[in-house]
Amino acid sequence: METEQIKDKVGNITDHAGDYLDTLVKVSLLKITRKATDIVSGAMSILVACVLGMFILFFGGFAAAWWLGDVMASRAGGFLVVALFCFVVTIVVILLRKKIVFPFIRNVLTRKMHE
Repeated sequence: METEQIKDKVGNITDHAGDYLDTLVKVSLLKITRKATDIVSGAMSILVACVLGMFILFFGGFAAAWWLGDVMASRAGGFLVVALFCFVVTIVVILLRKKIVFPFIRNVLTRKMHE
């Protein structure tokens, strides 16, 4: 009689353990899906912001070059000054990428992963 009760209890425990594992797998899958969608949506918003930023930089640089060309009485000179400014900014970013750019990107990704 007692062995039957023990077998029933062990059977119930194994059934509950199986249900628990199934639920744990489903919850983990939902958490992973949520993280992935958060990362993808963040990446998409960053991509859109970068594209819009590129348009702003392009048209702003074009307008600045045109205006400087009028001020300097040399349209080519205005474009050259803006191109030189962009070149200097690019060199500064390349030189500071390990100290500023990479840690910034790493921190943003880490914060996004731990949300």
